[in-house]
This record gives sequence, C-alpha cells and structure tokens, in this order.
Amino acid sequence: MSSSKHAQLAEKLVKDSSRNDWHNNSIWWVRKNRDKAVFGIPDWEKLRDTASEIKNHVLANLHDLLIEFEKNALVNGIQVHWASDAKEHNQIVHGILARHSVKKMVKSKSMLTEECGMNHYLEDRGIEVIDTDLGERIIQLRHEPPSHIVAPAIHLKRQDISETFHKKLGTEKGNIDPQYLTEAARQSLRKDFLTADAALTGVNFAIAETGEFVVCTNEGNADMGAHLAPVHIASMGLEKIIPKREHLGVFLRVLARSSTGQAITSFSSHFRKPRKGQEMHIILVDNGRSRHIGLDDFKSGLKCIRCGACMNTCPVYRRSGGHSYHTTVPGPIGSILAPNKDLEEYSDLPFASTLCGACSNVCPVKINIHDQLYAWRQIIGKAGHVESGKKMGMKAMNFVLSKPGVFNVGGKIGRSVMRTLPFVVNNNLNPWFKSREMPAPPKESFSEWYSKNRKK
Repeated sequence: MSSSKHAQLAEKLVKDSSRNDWHNNSIWWVRKNRDKAVFGIPDWEKLRDTASEIKNHVLANLHDLLIEFEKNALVNGIQVHWASDAKEHNQIVHGILARHSVKKMVKSKSMLTEECGMNHYLEDRGIEVIDTDLGERIIQLRHEPPSHIVAPAIHLKRQDISETFHKKLGTEKGNIDPQYLTEAARQSLRKDFLTADAALTGVNFAIAETGEFVVCTNEGNADMGAHLAPVHIASMGLEKIIPKREHLGVFLRVLARSSTGQAITSFSSHFRKPRKGQEMHIILVDNGRSRHIGLDDFKSGLKCIRCGACMNTCPVYRRSGGHSYHTTVPGPIGSILAPNKDLEEYSDLPFASTLCGACSNVCPVKINIHDQLYAWRQIIGKAGHVESGKKMGMKAMNFVLSKPGVFNVGGKIGRSVMRTLPFVVNNNLNPWFKSREMPAPPKESFSEWYSKNRKK
C-alpha cells in the first residue's frame, strides 16, 4: 500500500481553498473553546494526571475490572455479551433483534458500531437503522462516513445540509436557517423514536464497582431511544471500563472541556438496570484491543476517551479532513490505533503528521501520541511499507545533509532556481507544492549570514 494514500485522499479538500480555510477555521474555533474552558479551572493539569493514572490502572487490571463489571451488571438485570471481533458483535446485535422481530432500531452515536460496520450488516438483513444524533443522521442521509468522532458532519456547510434535507426530508429548497433545518430533523426523528422496536447506544464509561454504564450526549437522543424502546442494547469497547463511580467525576470534567469547551455535556445518563418490562443488553467488544494492550510502546492509545481534542488541534487533520484517514477514528489518535489492525493498509497514517506534539499537549489522559506516531514510522520503515519514492528521497537527503560542501552548493543552486525559474518547483510534480505554498527563497543561507555577522 502506498504511503501517500492519505495525501491522495486529502487532495479534494486541499484543492478547494475556500472550503479548506473554512474547515480549518471551524475546527480551530472548537480548539479555542477548549482552551478557554480548561484554563478557567486551576486544577486542570491535576485532573489530566489523575485521569491518566486511572486509565493506566485500568489497562494494567483490565481482565479483573471487566469480570467485576460483568458480575455486577448481571446482578442489576443487564444481559452481558462478549464479542471477540466486529463480526461477532454484529451477529450478537442481530440475534437480539431477530428474537424480538425488530424491524426498526434507533441508534445514538457509537463509534464502535461504525468500527464494526453494524449499520450495513443489519440493513442487509432487513432491519432499518436510524442514526439519531443530528450529525450522524445528516451523514447517514448522504451515505457518508463520519469525518470527526464528536462532530461527524463538521466537513459540511449549511448549504450542503440544506440540499440534503431538501432531497431526503422535503424541506424548503435553499433554506439554510439552522433552526429551520434542526427542527425539520427533530420532527422527522420523533416519528422514528415513537415507532422503533429497539434502541442502541454507545458507552462512554462503564463502572466496574456498580455494573452501570454512562452515556454522554448533548441532544438527549440516547435517552429518548433507550427510554421509549422495549429493548436497549449498549455497545462498548473493552477499554471504556473505569474502576469506581468516584472516578467518573474526573472523566466527566475533562471530557466535555476537551471536546467542545463545555463544562459538562448536557446529558450524562446512567443506565444501571432495565425498567420494568424492558430488556437491557451490553456487548463488551474486543476487536483487536487485547492485542493492542500487548504492544508496550502503543498500549496507552487505549486510554483514549474519544474527546477529539487531538483532531481539533492537529494542523494536518484541520487541512486534510477526516475522510482522508480512511479509518473509523481519524486524526492523530486514529493514526496510532489503525496500524495495529493492518500495518500495510494504514502505513500512510503515521506519516500524516508534523510531529509537532500539539496532540499530546491537549490530550486529557496524556497519551504520548506524537511519540507513538514516530515509533510507528520506524516499524513501518523496517517492514518495507514506505513507498519507493520516499525511500529514495530519504537516501538523497542523507547524502546531502551528511556532506556540508554538497549541502552548501545545493542550497545556493536551489535558492537561485526558486528565484529565477519558480515553475521548476511550483508545479504538481512537486508533492510539497500540491498541498502547500512554497516559501519565498532567502537571499542567503543561515550559514552565510552567520559567517558575515559572527564577529560583530
């Protein structure tokens, strides 16, 4: 697999300069809100340290915590299922729905079910799945994958959404008023809530001590689905477990602030037992997670609480868009999780980074993301999954940079060519130029300037 795959997929957004600027500014606005929220509390770094240490404890004791959770959940009346991979997860969900003759299921946001390809699996078997998160519903109507784990439709403008709603929901053509569009989605989804036979939610946190799980939303759609439907299914990655209820406050404080700049999500809903007459199921899904824990250099990636802060700060993600990552979780965190699934398929993603470290700086659980990106690059290079052009380029750079004379002469020639014959480098044959502006060539190198000024 060519390591330029990300760059190729990013070309569409990169070429549309006005949309690219808008996408960058929209996401950076979220990042600025995050900064205002976290700098407004004095114990932010202590919260990050605490959250990180709790997650370290979870990864070191995952087996025992999951068993404890299962025991307590069963006592609460929740039916617990274990799935080794995406296929088994989908089969379990389908089995539950088939037993209840379910024809329509409403679903709140769940990146795990996206990871498992559940919607298509169920639809192929005659079950209608309605995404009820507004962003997820928009992209479902457009038959697109999410481009962000918190704001799945952030790559779309109001005009795009208006056109989609006009085609799919019969709204007024050209009306881009946010309130009008939101109300149209609300009225459409209300019918689905009232007629659904089952509801599925994700899980933000599961508490081993009590056997309950918590779902965080801003729209209340998870509550609406779970409280109306006779069957509630929750899909959970193994890493979402936390030891005690007292630890929940730490994560609720860091999650929303890191994600959207809120003090807390509008709804933090606890599910501990099914209501009378309802069935409640939770599916604990591995799908490569236990294998990831075995990688000492990379296992801390499983500490991720899916806040999206690393995406909002990443200069590459902001300019290339989420779809360029060709994996369920895009951005920096996705780039360190995906190679464990398929090293060759996702060999391009660790290179979709400047290694600036901004992702690690904003991570609320202190995952060393940029260090892991660099480590994956070494593994990918040794495995031979770096494209030949890049290998040749690295060898040429090694030759030039290791010989000062060649470096100085090459620099002079390069600056001269860029000044007098700019078209030689300002063309689409230059991968750098395709997605960046070429810098103005300096009149002299730093070495030349230093030689002239060091005695002054």
